[in-house]
Amino acid sequence: MTIGRKETVIEQERLARLIRLAARAFNRSLQIRLQAEGITFGQWIFMRILWEEDGLSQKVLSQRAGLTEPTTHSAIKRMEKAELVERQKLEGNRRKIHTFLTAKGWSLRERLEPLATEANLVAVAGLTAEEVTVMRKGLLAVIENLGEDERRAAHRGIKVPATRATIEV
Repeated sequence: MTIGRKETVIEQERLARLIRLAARAFNRSLQIRLQAEGITFGQWIFMRILWEEDGLSQKVLSQRAGLTEPTTHSAIKRMEKAELVERQKLEGNRRKIHTFLTAKGWSLRERLEPLATEANLVAVAGLTAEEVTVMRKGLLAVIENLGEDERRAAHRGIKVPATRATIEV
């Protein structure tokens, strides 16, 4: 199997690239489905988190989504404008603003979650249950190993640079 006009055999690609291509394909598959409901992939990310635990602060939402706080702030402002969420200060803490799903945001759950399930089923079509289990275990190990690598680097004072801090060539 080849990719486009390039003669690179995908089976010989680095694992990092294969995972990146798979993640991109997953995201696009879900985006196609969400689009029919008028929801963006970015909105989906935050709605999914809030369905599990409503009323999180922007900082916690950012951490759980794996995004920067400014990115989260922009997304939440757009979601607020679309009446999917509302932001509130809780009693006893005038500084932190918490994000809560609106009735409209909650009502989308039963329509959107099956779309994600469908995208996942499409992705694993043709694989046995055992192959899916092995892949899941392998990916969880990769995530844990790379997380530990990042924690060790942070312990040495090395942090992942912000995208804007990278050097342009």
